[in-house]
Amino acid sequence: MEEAECIQPQYNIRRLEKQEIVKSFDCGDADLNNFILNKSLLYRKELLAVSYAVEDNSKSVIAYFSLANDRVSLSDFEDKTAFNRFRRHRFVNEKRLKSYPAVKICRFGVDLMVKKHIGTRVLNFIKSYFIEDNKTGCRFITVDAYSSAIPFDLKNGFEPLTSDDENDATRLLYFDLNDIVD
Repeated sequence: MEEAECIQPQYNIRRLEKQEIVKSFDCGDADLNNFILNKSLLYRKELLAVSYAVEDNSKSVIAYFSLANDRVSLSDFEDKTAFNRFRRHRFVNEKRLKSYPAVKICRFGVDLMVKKHIGTRVLNFIKSYFIEDNKTGCRFITVDAYSSAIPFDLKNGFEPLTSDDENDATRLLYFDLNDIVD
C-alpha cells in the first residue's frame, strides 16, 4: 500500500518529512497536541518513531499517528505460564521465541473538528499497511492506550495483553494482524 493512498477521497495519509513541522493541530489532549507540534521531529531525528499526517483536501492535518518498533514478549506477562497460554493460542506450531515482532502506535490524535469514524479508518489503514507492506515481519500492533481511549481501541479489535494494568492510567493493548490475513 502506498503511503499517499487515500482512506477516502477526501483524506490522504502521508509520512511527515524529516524536517517537517506541523503548525496547527488540536485533538483536545494537551499531551497529544504537544507531541505532534513539538516532539515528533525529535523522535524522528533520533530514529525512535515516525509520524504520519492525515490531511483533508485543503492539506490541513486532521489526524496523525506515530509508529515505532515494538514486541510482545515474556516480560509483558505476569508469569511464564500466562505467556505460554498466549503463545499457544496464537501460534499453532508453537514457535519457541521469547518475543514476537510488533509495531507500536505511540501517539494517535484526531482533530476536534473532524467528523466521527476517521479514527477507525486510520486504524484500518495502519492494520492493512503492515499486512500489505510487511517488510521485516510484524505480527502484532500494540498501543499503550489512555484509559479514555480504551473503549475505542477495544471496539476496533484490540485486546488487553494482561490484566496487570487494568486500573492504570494507560493499558497495553494488542491487535493480532493474523486475525485479518486472508
